[in-house]
Amino acid sequence: MSVSIDVAGLRPERVAVVPSPLAELGMALHALSEPGHHPALRGWVTGVSAGLDPHLADRMCEADFLWRTTFSDLFMPFAGLPGRSTLPGATLAEDLDLLDKLTDEQFVDAALEFTCALPYCSHGPDVLTDASLRRRALELAAARGPRQLRFSERLLDDPPRTRAWLRQFLQDCDEAFFGEVWSRLRHPLAADARHKTELLRRRGLGEALTATSPALSLDEATARITVDKLGTGHSATGDGGLLLVPTSLGWPHLSVLHRHAWQPVLHYPVGSPEPAAPTPVEQLALRMTALAHPVRMRLCRHLARSAYTTSELAQAHGMTAPEISRHLGVLKKAGLLTTRRRGRYVLHQLDVTVVSRLGTDFLEGILR
Repeated sequence: MSVSIDVAGLRPERVAVVPSPLAELGMALHALSEPGHHPALRGWVTGVSAGLDPHLADRMCEADFLWRTTFSDLFMPFAGLPGRSTLPGATLAEDLDLLDKLTDEQFVDAALEFTCALPYCSHGPDVLTDASLRRRALELAAARGPRQLRFSERLLDDPPRTRAWLRQFLQDCDEAFFGEVWSRLRHPLAADARHKTELLRRRGLGEALTATSPALSLDEATARITVDKLGTGHSATGDGGLLLVPTSLGWPHLSVLHRHAWQPVLHYPVGSPEPAAPTPVEQLALRMTALAHPVRMRLCRHLARSAYTTSELAQAHGMTAPEISRHLGVLKKAGLLTTRRRGRYVLHQLDVTVVSRLGTDFLEGILR
């Protein structure tokens, strides 16, 4: 389970690290809509929510599925422009001008991502002209509620009107709360971008990616970036570039824009409490599967309290030593046991620190 980006033939000068005010506004809207994802921002969320104009708050609810259930690619329009090498704007107004340059087809496809109705990693039919795809998109929107259906109908019937509505809404958010936020965040984001750019120049893409997030890795032999995420997808830089966009509001989300024909973008959190080596999603799945077996759950009850040998566990549970060994092997492979030798005996014990982190690891893994 991962997202990969083929970077074969990518020239160093086509890799850029640039903050985006529009992408950061998208993360601000997400944090306001899903404060549970961002406990460290709880105070800021409470303050902004309390001071929001009721009319703006109502408008925020009209299309919150663009930043709540998904992080719409509309917040990174620079990636969809011809040539796949456009950089984010220095100001929100510049980013919104780039949003205006997307075609209606691109805008509608990105806005309908919350329905999962359209192909993402490959080219598909145009929802604006394909009647069956349009019906399917509206069915999926209706299944998610009347607000989504109304938005989707308006979007499909009159894309220019919806685009004008969204731009005005984002400008009003900038005036209401984001302008002050961006004035504080743009300097540390720019500093992080300079640091990553220097790493790229001096040590190459692999080390820059590792410094960006431990969930990113580069296989130089295959020229492929792997993003350890609980999902699958693929993209390629082709004749375009690769963008790294830092966010101060994004942790624990590590987003990968890998839409077909768009420039790949890694949207990564900075200044986050992310551990030095987050648990890979494959290892997380292995641990949860290991603990789900009823026999191993009973074994853990003993192993959490003290260290035991295989024969002691076999006697306590009325099982053979080979059976116990097989279950211990599964727990050990998942990294849930510690072992130590005492004379001719090998003692096993549950690593309660690892187990106690499972809930946090799981949450970080699915939100990454």
